[in-house]
Amino acid sequence: MQSARLFTPVLIGGSIILMIGFAIRASFGVFQIPIAAEFGWPRAEFSLAIAIQNLAWGFGQPLFGALAERFGDRRAIIVGALFYAGGLVLSAYATTPLQHQLLEVLVGFGIAGTGFGVILAVVGRATSDENRSLALGVATAAGSAGQVFGAPVAQGLLAVMAWQQVFMIFAAVILLALFALPLLRAPARASRAELEESLGHVLNRAFRDPSYTLIFLGFFSCGYQLGFLTAHFPAFITEMCGAVAPNGLLATLGISTTSALGAIAISLIGLANIGGSIMAGWLGKRYTKKYLLAGIYAARTLVSAVFILLPITPTTVVLFSLSMGALWLATVPLTSGLVAHIYGLRYMGTLYGFVFLSHQIGSFMGVWLGGKLYDVYGSYTTVWWIGVAVGAFSAIVHLPIRERAMQFRLA
Repeated sequence: MQSARLFTPVLIGGSIILMIGFAIRASFGVFQIPIAAEFGWPRAEFSLAIAIQNLAWGFGQPLFGALAERFGDRRAIIVGALFYAGGLVLSAYATTPLQHQLLEVLVGFGIAGTGFGVILAVVGRATSDENRSLALGVATAAGSAGQVFGAPVAQGLLAVMAWQQVFMIFAAVILLALFALPLLRAPARASRAELEESLGHVLNRAFRDPSYTLIFLGFFSCGYQLGFLTAHFPAFITEMCGAVAPNGLLATLGISTTSALGAIAISLIGLANIGGSIMAGWLGKRYTKKYLLAGIYAARTLVSAVFILLPITPTTVVLFSLSMGALWLATVPLTSGLVAHIYGLRYMGTLYGFVFLSHQIGSFMGVWLGGKLYDVYGSYTTVWWIGVAVGAFSAIVHLPIRERAMQFRLA
């Protein structure tokens, strides 16, 4: 049964699982140097493993969405946690780049089973129509909160133990997250009309609907921008700021090098995103979601273009991080809410999972293309402008979406 309250046990339990899962996921960049140093690998080897993880996450999302709808949300989450933990444990014994890259497929599937696709679907079904958009924003913000503390925790553990031991601890932690499962009491899945429709029938209707295609295409740029910035923004800052040492207020905050500024920039993005995600969810219950999404992508395009055109300084880095952070995952509650509104709640997990696949293809391209074009041109400028272009594309393609429930369109 849907609850008229915002902070339901389902929302709290789902937020806990998202926070823990995303804290671990956000820490993988911290392991690049320790793993490369131990085995003498080029930096690109573990970067490719992270890119493969993002791609596996994308392909796993509709699969786990379908699994949740067929066998139950909690069973899908348990399977996802087992994949996650198993991938981490096996990775602790990996000694070649190929082993790490293949095992990241397991981790990627684990993130899919414990991430947005499954959790947001169960939160959406358990929340009233009035509170659904805001609840999705709160759950998204919980994932971002994990991004804030995941990397520092990993760095602190690496100061006192080997990376293999940290992987083992993280495997245990993701399994401990399953203690939140009792809070995810199975809600009413959907209306009787939705329950009578088969998954194949709903997917066929969605795939033939131009609006679903536009949502799919529009989510690509979100993944591209997030993937590129997460993997390459610290290096970009070091390169562009060069010998300009942070001073003034930044020095007061303990930021004395460009490398430290790069790490802080990622944390600032995560912090700003907590408020941005909640605000996007709040706005989504009051205004048309497709126009909000178009506005967010247009704002990202403007912020990115202004940042790259201006001289890169520590101050502009901080301002950009806060601005982009407010827009970072603000698309998630709106996109998932749009899918639920148009196509119903019964198969929301699978339908959003396919849309999220576009996001993760974009993420893979952002991570991989960032390194590839840097090697070709010696800078990140080209790949940055590609991100600006795809952001503008996403702003445009959301405008023609027909934001009406499918059953009313067919009536």
